[in-house]
Order: sequence, then structure tokens, then C-alpha cells
Amino acid sequence: MRAIITVTGKDRPGIIAGVCVLLSESNINILDISQTVMQDFFTMTMLIDLSGCEKSFADVSDSLDAKGKEMGLIIRIQREDIFDRMHRI
Repeated sequence: MRAIITVTGKDRPGIIAGVCVLLSESNINILDISQTVMQDFFTMTMLIDLSGCEKSFADVSDSLDAKGKEMGLIIRIQREDIFDRMHRI
């Protein structure tokens, strides 16, 4: 299964590393990543592959939410099919 992760918050060193380490520890592969900083505001979108992850989707979501709170960020995950349906024109 593939999913989309979005990360937003005030820019600071270590954001990408913190999220990537968490994903790596869960055997989640990053397929694509895009990030930008607008003034002091950090935004990142990641396409990930969860096929090697043994955790449930809910557990991954909870881990990302906890990491976001720890780092002062908002981190959300959506299944790719749901993301696609929500963003159709």
C-alpha cells in the first residue's frame, strides 16, 4: 500500500531527518519527497510504500502524530487512493 505524508510547521534543522528515521525504523520506503520553506514555514509531502511495514496503518499514523507533537509539527498520513479521490478535479 502507498500513502501520502504531509508535514507542516515552523522551519528548523532536523525535520526531514526526524521523519525519515521514524519511517526507516518501521521499514517504510520513501518513493518521492518534495519540500519547501516559505519564509519561516516548512512544508513537505512524501509518497511512501508501506508494503514492508508490519505495523498497522493506524499505528503508523499514531507514531507520526506523536513525532509531530514532539517536534512542534503537524504530520498527517493518508492512503494514496483516498488522497487521489479527494484531489480530483
